[in-house]
Amino acid sequence: MKIKKGDTVLVITGKDKGKTGKVEKALPKENKIIVTGINIRKKHVRPSRKYPQGGIIEFPAPLDVSNVMLLCPRCSKPTRVKYRGEKKEKERICAKCGQAIG
Repeated sequence: MKIKKGDTVLVITGKDKGKTGKVEKALPKENKIIVTGINIRKKHVRPSRKYPQGGIIEFPAPLDVSNVMLLCPRCSKPTRVKYRGEKKEKERICAKCGQAIG
């Protein structure tokens, strides 16, 4: 997966199109990510020890990686990811400005 935890991404499709957020968690086996403040869902929960009051909680649901683009930290533009180097020292490169992405 070309997007990792801590990256800033731009949503390119769906109800949150145009919004940006930081990747909270990456789920590479499912090809999904969880982005802070994006794809918020509501869930009705019964009273329990975790939620003694019960009610409706909001949580960020996973989002498919194909629906987001990485924002380059240098040029601040949505970009594709290229790779440079050998397998052990492979680094991610911005396809627009050519700078390394942390």
